[in-house]
This record gives sequence, C-alpha cells and structure tokens, in this order.
Amino acid sequence: MTEAAAIAAAHLMGGGDEKSADQAAVKAMHNALNNMVINGTVRIGEGREGEVDRLYSGEKVGSGDGPSVDVAVVPLEGKSILARGGPNALSVVAMAEDGGFLSVPDIYMEKIAVGSDLPDGIIDLDLPPEENLRNVAIAKNCTIGDLVVCLLDRPRHAPLIGKIRAAGARIRLILDGDVSGVIQAAERDSGVDIYMGIGGAQQGVLAAAALRGVLGQMQGRLVVRNADERAAIADVGIDDPDRKYSVADMAAGNVTFAATGVTYGPMLDGVKLTSRGAVTRSLVMRSLSGTIRYIEGRHHFGRRT
Repeated sequence: MTEAAAIAAAHLMGGGDEKSADQAAVKAMHNALNNMVINGTVRIGEGREGEVDRLYSGEKVGSGDGPSVDVAVVPLEGKSILARGGPNALSVVAMAEDGGFLSVPDIYMEKIAVGSDLPDGIIDLDLPPEENLRNVAIAKNCTIGDLVVCLLDRPRHAPLIGKIRAAGARIRLILDGDVSGVIQAAERDSGVDIYMGIGGAQQGVLAAAALRGVLGQMQGRLVVRNADERAAIADVGIDDPDRKYSVADMAAGNVTFAATGVTYGPMLDGVKLTSRGAVTRSLVMRSLSGTIRYIEGRHHFGRRT
C-alpha cells in the first residue's frame, strides 16, 4: 500500500500542486488496500465521511474476509514538501487488531518521544523541557549539549525552541512530517535523541504505532483550542481532553507499521523513477516480534500487480 501511494505521489514531485499529489497517493493506497484479504475499518484517515471520498474515518476497507483490523493511514505525509521537491515526504500505514487504535479527530496533539533502552517514565509532558532533557542526558550518560531535539519548524514552537536552546541542547527543525520526526527520535543512528512539540493528533497515533515496533516511549495530549474541537473529541468518545496518552494507549495489541520514502531523507531514500518502473525503500515494523525490516522494491510498470 505504501509503495503504491509513494510511486503515485512521486510522479508529481516538485510540481507545486500538493492537492493533486495527495489525491494521487490516496487513490493508489485505497486501491491497494481494497485488494487485501481483511475486514478493515479506517480509524485514522483523510477526514470524515462526506468530507472526503476515500479513506475516511469509519470506511470499511479490504475484501471483507479475513481478520478484523483497525487501519490508520497517511498516504502522503509532507504534501507541501513533495510539492517543493524537498526531503522526507513519506507514505505511511499501520494496522492493529480490531479496536487497537485510539480514535482522535483532526486536531493538534502535544507530543514528546524517545527511543528504546531508556528507563520507563523518562519523559513527561508535565515537566519543563529542560528537565526532560536533563533526565534523558543522565540516562544516556551524556551532557544536554550532546542531545539533538527534533521538532516542526512552526511559529508556535518559538517559546519551546527558546527553552531548548537555553538548556543547551541542539535542534533539528523539520518542515513537515512529525511521524518521521518521532521515528528519527526512536532510531539509534538517526542523530536525534528526543522529539518535542505540537503536531497532528492523528499523526501522533501513527507515530505510536511505529514506536510499538522499536519499544520507544511517547506521551501525547490533545490540544483543544475552541468549542468545535471540544465537540469533535466528544464525538469520538473522549471525555477527558487533558489526559496524557502513552504509546500503548494510542496503539494497542499486535501492530504492524509500514512507511515508504517518497522523497529523499535521513530515514528512507525516496522513490527513484526509471524508464521502465521505480525503485522504492520501505520500513516495516512488527510489534509482536520487534522485527524491523528495510525493504527495497523494484517495480516494473506495465506488468500486472
């Protein structure tokens, strides 16, 4: 599914039309998903029924046979990145046992995440940034100045960036795609130690699905800005908007996560289009076994898929 969406979007890289690129990825992923032998329900998708035609929350997908699964998708993370031909656009999907994914509306979520091999409870959204950084540095037997914090380059993060710099940590700002940012914090060789900041709530659930595969830690808390958003969280059954969610709260049970690079990035190479097809690089994580696979796909256009 992620390969199909990534290839479809890659054809429009640098074209300046993020809407068309996103629609191409959505259509390709939807077609691939409906060829799977599952009884799937989209829990995290492109929007609500009536707002979008495909991959809306609650849509039944797959053949209708096979296991009942929750599906979470971002066919194209980093639409504006792709439109500019920039780095680190991804296609992402996760599946969990029925009822495994937290249902959240399309609002913001405050997040903090680290990788594995750290003491439980090492991070906490209620602590000041400098205290979280100090705790991570102690656990890693390094100084705060050795740490790299990844976060979205957004005006809303100016106060947070100031506190991180005052604490002495280094910063990696990304233009878009906080699923990839969280994964970078979890990967040992990415050069990122911790992810902080506010991004999409639905992307937070997908990031939690990825962290299940690498035993990373994360906390997420919904950011409710107005009455409409308060009503939206009530519609999905959330009665405590201030609750802090753990990885297991957001992605429970057996979870499989996959991402395919659309454009070049530190985690995955982007799609390389050739005269006869395409080459893709993907990452697949499985929570049950902790297996992480990197897959190179060589695709030949014109052959039946």
